[in-house]
Amino acid sequence: MNIVTRIAPSPTGQMHIGTVRTALFNFLLARHHGGEFLVRIEDTDKSRNQPEWVEAIWRDFAWVGLEADKRFVQSEHLPRHRELLKKLVEEGSAYISKELAKDGSGREVAVVRLKNPGQKITFNDLVRGEVSFDTTDLGDFVIARSIDDPLYHFAVVVDDHDAGVTHVMRAEEHLSNTPRQILLHQALGFPLPTYAHIPLILAPDRSKLSKRKHSASLEHYQAQGYLPEALINYLCLLGWNPGTEEEIFTVEELIQRFNVEQIQKSGAIFDEKKMRWVNRAHLQKLSDEEFLAGVKKFLSADLLNTLEENGRLAKLLPELRERVEVFGDLKTMEDGGEFAYYISEPEYKTELLLWKKDQDKNNTKQRLEKVLAIIAENSDQLKAWNKETVKATLWPLAEAEGRGEILWPLRVALSGREKSPDPFSLAEILGREEVEKRVKVAMEKLS
Repeated sequence: MNIVTRIAPSPTGQMHIGTVRTALFNFLLARHHGGEFLVRIEDTDKSRNQPEWVEAIWRDFAWVGLEADKRFVQSEHLPRHRELLKKLVEEGSAYISKELAKDGSGREVAVVRLKNPGQKITFNDLVRGEVSFDTTDLGDFVIARSIDDPLYHFAVVVDDHDAGVTHVMRAEEHLSNTPRQILLHQALGFPLPTYAHIPLILAPDRSKLSKRKHSASLEHYQAQGYLPEALINYLCLLGWNPGTEEEIFTVEELIQRFNVEQIQKSGAIFDEKKMRWVNRAHLQKLSDEEFLAGVKKFLSADLLNTLEENGRLAKLLPELRERVEVFGDLKTMEDGGEFAYYISEPEYKTELLLWKKDQDKNNTKQRLEKVLAIIAENSDQLKAWNKETVKATLWPLAEAEGRGEILWPLRVALSGREKSPDPFSLAEILGREEVEKRVKVAMEKLS
């Protein structure tokens, strides 16, 4: 059996990450079985749809790597919808009601209703097992505002059939739509697809995750500097369990491992802290060139130019890899002044140099003098100037005098801040000449 899946977003605003997760599950199911993944934009709600959001949908799916085998726009199928609506009315399976409704242009038109046989419907859901509905309470429900204006349920059924969709995998909130759509399949003489209703993504308070309340749009996380492969990795873990303790996957690995039977029934709690952790794991896998490209998108041009001019940008990259979880952290760091000491000498109050256990300025000055002396005495060892050699050279002094007594004033002398990278990392990035210069400035402050 050639499996064909689909995702059918509406162009009414920014894409919800729940839509991305649903698209991902459909994508993985199709790819795992060598089938087809389709994207159909459902744009028949003329009052809410915006053309710019159609283009945004294509961009969003391209960014996360969920490229469709075929792409459709629902409004292009209106002649086919009209043909089948007329057919149902002519056959007596549907009828034009006497009641009137307003179409997209504000005109009053006669609605079309399906004749509901009022039967019990039972189907096997790949996630929820056997599901039954009594359709009697649905009555003769509306399937079109007019012969020329089909509603959601009718258009979906026709488009899925015509595209050869074999599996309809969607969020559990659509479960209540299924009996209406099964009735339409039966009335049209179409074979039923296989249904799978996946759990919702929930906020930490177990409410439904929303774009308005929880900033749960794909655009938001793009702007935060998440990697698309990390976002895909995390979203797959929301509702799907690989059956092992593994958590970091490439898209190719997810395709190989994905199994619908491993989708859970209960709602999945969205945990941004965990998503940041997953993103950091993917950041670590980037090449230096890829990581640098991401850095350049989030630091200001002035800062980047200065760091390149003083030769510190390349030296800074390993430090940044250790500190950031998403590229957006870089902007937060820059806005907080955390790169200032890499581009100019720091300004700080003398008292900041003093270690909390020893507030004597003369003692602190003497210790910094020892730092300079040891650096001078070990020039051969420090020809390869990096954090490892600097640490190996100064560590015996720190052990003898006290780690805080040596490392605190040295770090403040280099950064001018209470919180910054360790002094050995700073020393590597700044270079020996700048380190000696800044330590001497600190000693003058202490005089």
